[in-house]
Amino acid sequence: MQQISSVNNKTIKDLAKLNKKKYREDSGLYIIEGFHLIEEALKSGKKFQYLLGTDEALSKAEKMGVDITSKTVILINKAIARHLSDTKNSQEIFMVLKINQPKNFSFNYGKWVLLDNLADPGNVGTIIRTADAAGFDGVILSPESVDLYNPKTQRSMQGSQFHIDLIKRDLSQVIADFQENGIPVYASMLDKTAKELSDFEKVSQLALVIGNEAHGVSDLISEMSDEKLYIPIKGQAESLNAAVAAGIMIYHFA
Repeated sequence: MQQISSVNNKTIKDLAKLNKKKYREDSGLYIIEGFHLIEEALKSGKKFQYLLGTDEALSKAEKMGVDITSKTVILINKAIARHLSDTKNSQEIFMVLKINQPKNFSFNYGKWVLLDNLADPGNVGTIIRTADAAGFDGVILSPESVDLYNPKTQRSMQGSQFHIDLIKRDLSQVIADFQENGIPVYASMLDKTAKELSDFEKVSQLALVIGNEAHGVSDLISEMSDEKLYIPIKGQAESLNAAVAAGIMIYHFA
């Protein structure tokens, strides 16, 4: 086990930068914080670059089965924990992992959620968590969607990031792959040609598109979709939150 006591240490400075997208992309690394996320990462067999924690936090990690004598484990103090943390009340334990986006992936089976330019990390994390809970195979994010490795997105997923496939891809290419393999693509949107959700029966495979919180599904993705569907609004609200709407639709088809 290593020990670092200064926030000015180069390793600490570099790891603190991982809270920003540019440095995550440049390094190919991201950081997660808190016992629950770390436990889920370990359960899924993830290999970490570093595990950092205060003495008390590492003692808890050891009880989770972590070999704290490893050179990849770093003992830090509370000042460094505050420096690394993206939260107000840090649990004082952090794990650094490699970003692992597959170069090749075959979209030829299963149930998927497609996120078309979603901007809110809380919404994205909640949708991924819901898709996981409903037994979907994965979530595909457009390149313009919020960063999957954003600390807020990571926290919102509550460990589901380690259970299902999460991939960033050009959605038009992905949709073409789905359709080539006979998997229908349904876009959620308010449109005169859209059908009410209750009109759709469960299917064994599908891709469900959720659009941007403010602008909805983009024109190209809408045109490529096989069907458009909507959830009826019975009260005075103008619309549903994107994550809530996604949850209703995901479980309709689960």
